[in-house]
Amino acid sequence: MSWILLFIAGLLEVAWAAGLKSSDGFTRFWPSTFTVVTALGSFILLAMAMRQLPLGTAYAVWTGIGAVGAFIFGIVMLGEALTMARVASAALIVVGLIGLKLSSGH
Repeated sequence: MSWILLFIAGLLEVAWAAGLKSSDGFTRFWPSTFTVVTALGSFILLAMAMRQLPLGTAYAVWTGIGAVGAFIFGIVMLGEALTMARVASAALIVVGLIGLKLSSGH
């Protein structure tokens, strides 16, 4: 269950990052509200997952899901550049996340 909570927390991190971009520096009410709500949800689920998972593993996986998810969101939804170097770098993050999951013992 902790891994599921952590995965959802990571997806919410992507959501709040996208909301933050849309909030235009917290000058737009609804995107700002969305950002705050999804960030709070992400932190709560991360905290719940950390009850069972090691700090370093949980935090690295959470930020990794957020980083790769925001990377994909930026390409698909915002038209950001898709280069081999960026894809390779994101792939390294994914390999690291898999390694943390496999070595966590949970």
